[in-house]
Amino acid sequence: MAAKTILMEIVTPERIVLQKEVDSLVVPAFEGYLGVLPGHAPLVTGLKAGVVKYTIRGKTSRLALSGGFMEVVDNRAVILADTAERGEEIDLARAQRARERAQQRLKNREAGLDVLRAELALQRALARIKAGE
Repeated sequence: MAAKTILMEIVTPERIVLQKEVDSLVVPAFEGYLGVLPGHAPLVTGLKAGVVKYTIRGKTSRLALSGGFMEVVDNRAVILADTAERGEEIDLARAQRARERAQQRLKNREAGLDVLRAELALQRALARIKAGE
């Protein structure tokens, strides 16, 4: 009989952010968003900054992820993330200020600006806002 859930674990260097049986999850892979269901084939993929969506008994929740890797094997999805925050943990006002700072840096393009770093900061802020809403 096929499994009805998959164990999802999200781990950062600081803590285990989440460890739950979920019906499905969608992650921000480099090639685009990737869906994972119970019984998924083995997989290892890189993750970029974005929102992880997961569903438990019909209720969808979100996490902000700043990048990392995911391994799927034996009905278990392990995400090793640089940083990850549950939607309810996110300070939306702070995330919006970070977005504004990053947008301003990219708009002004001052000498010595690390454009890639500013773009990544903007992506992280946008992910935090989407997950926190």
